[in-house]
Amino acid sequence: MTDKSYSRPWAAPLAKSAISAQISIPGSKSLTNRELVLSALASGPSEILNPLDSRDSNLMIQALKQLGSEIESTPNSLRITPRPISGPAQIDCGLAGTVMRFVPPVAALAKGEVSFDGDVAARSRPMKTTVDSLRALGVEVSGSGLPFTIHGTGEVVGGELSIDASESSQFVSGLLLVAARFKNGLTLNHSAKTLPSMPHIDMTIDTLAKRGVKVLKLSETSWQIEPGEISGRTVEIEPDLSNAGPFMAAALVAGGTVTIENWPTSTTQVGNDFIELLTRMGGQVSRNGTGMSVTGTGEINGIEIDLSSAGELTPVIAALAALAKSKSVISGVAHLRGHETNRLKALVDEINSIGGRATETQDGLIVEPADLRGGLWKTYSDHRMATAGAIIGLRVPGIEIEDITVTSKTMPGFELLWSKMLGATS
Repeated sequence: MTDKSYSRPWAAPLAKSAISAQISIPGSKSLTNRELVLSALASGPSEILNPLDSRDSNLMIQALKQLGSEIESTPNSLRITPRPISGPAQIDCGLAGTVMRFVPPVAALAKGEVSFDGDVAARSRPMKTTVDSLRALGVEVSGSGLPFTIHGTGEVVGGELSIDASESSQFVSGLLLVAARFKNGLTLNHSAKTLPSMPHIDMTIDTLAKRGVKVLKLSETSWQIEPGEISGRTVEIEPDLSNAGPFMAAALVAGGTVTIENWPTSTTQVGNDFIELLTRMGGQVSRNGTGMSVTGTGEINGIEIDLSSAGELTPVIAALAALAKSKSVISGVAHLRGHETNRLKALVDEINSIGGRATETQDGLIVEPADLRGGLWKTYSDHRMATAGAIIGLRVPGIEIEDITVTSKTMPGFELLWSKMLGATS
């Protein structure tokens, strides 16, 4: 397993005039990878329309192929023919949380050894809950975090399980996605006080229900899934609304209007929260036909917000906060310390390195107004750190993004689309 390398920093382009752009965002990574897992476990073929083509989704495809699935790619779709889950296999997780936490419960259904590893940075990401969960279900696992090996017998009995998913909702989703294939299904209880990113669990439950899986929500932190078939289906993937965030934020920074095309009328994606967040920070957000338009004046308000349910939006909001005219307080996001990097420390370090005034708190950030200057914005192998720097670079001359290629994790070609947005100015 290897880490990606890069050659030279990317000069973040300045916005020299108000923006007027329509942007088409690729498909949701969260939905694409959930639907891929369910398609591999289904009782019949599935087709995924407009899936995301990115490093994370490609790692998921390769992982499921390693476990036996037949997956055929066309320019705008994936056709998945499920086969019996089988080993031996070696799974490259890269830096994808969905691969390292969704695929091990799938691999537990295989007979034989399935080994997992990833990028060097992935080895520091929280994995203990996944490993402990499988052991509690009777699965033999060697190791406590990446790298580790599952020694499958071809069956998982299931039953009742309590876990601590306070570091990531993906621990819950990974088990729920596979639970219908356990012999006795699964009753899953979250035992700790906090559970971040609840909308991602709602997304998981929604995708399961649409495939005929019976999911009973026993409480806010307990779920029961009956054993049974997972149906094949044709599903169209929505645009990734979290990835839309930097483009929407650009309208607030530079002034003008950015329209995100094909915004869903109903969605479980946490990126939908940008509508409220950007409105509170000074934007005007409204539906424009099938799109969602954001208009800004270049003046940004600070915000006080609990982002516990939408932590992945924090880098965009923190970047805007660094450019705002008043103080911002972001709370409820202590779990970001276990993402692709420690995002709280990374955001504070990078904002302060260019003259900002950011402070890390127990569960978030405080960002106060300051005069920013150009400089190198480090990316820490984290796609959202890269896009946060690009937002600041719209206004601050001389911002250089250490490694813009990390955006390929969920949005290949980000820098081209970013430049295209700025080229369509008025």
